[in-house]
Parts: sequence; C-alpha cells; structure tokens
Amino acid sequence: MPASVIDRRDGRPDGENWTENFEELPGGAGISIILESTSEAGAGPRLHRHPYAETFVIRRGSAVFTIGTDEIAARAGQVLVVPAGTPHKFTTGPDGYEAVHIHAGPRFVTEWLE
Repeated sequence: MPASVIDRRDGRPDGENWTENFEELPGGAGISIILESTSEAGAGPRLHRHPYAETFVIRRGSAVFTIGTDEIAARAGQVLVVPAGTPHKFTTGPDGYEAVHIHAGPRFVTEWLE
C-alpha cells in the first residue's frame, strides 16, 4: 500500500494557523486528529471525555488544562496525555495556542459533561 499525503483544504503550502479535523485517516492509522490554532485567549472546549486516550502536542502558546481534578499549565514544547475516560477541558492562554490533538481512535467519540 502506498503512503498517503493529506494537504490542507484551504490550499496553503505551510503548517501555520492550520485548524482542521481528520477522521478515518488512510493506511489504517487508527487515529483521528484535530489541528488547533488560535491567537485568542480564553478559548477552548467545555468539559468532556473520550473512551480512548487523547494526546496534545503543543506547538505554540499555552493553555490551562483541567484533567480530572488536576489543573496543568501547559506550554509550547510539551506533550500532555489524557487517559481514556478522564474528564478534561482547556482554556487558551494570553499568547494563543497551537497544537495537534491526537485521538487514539479512528473517529471522534466525545461525551460532553457540561
């Protein structure tokens, strides 16, 4: 099976300010991905959980994550892993936020808790 290349839907030839969701990636990847990019402070999803682990690779900026009962101030250059079934949310910091969110399942499965 040949390798698969996925281009940005907006046609830009770079990886900056790229916000897009990918499910059922080709080649049997078995993951889904959210590319998140914002310069807005105070943005982020409300409390939720997934039946699989979610990994956050933070590329720019910062966010305060609530993971279970813990609060973690995370920044660019860090990777956070939220275990399966753990409630979590985040709020972006004053310098914005850019990250790759890797869901350990081929489709997004989200239970919203608030």
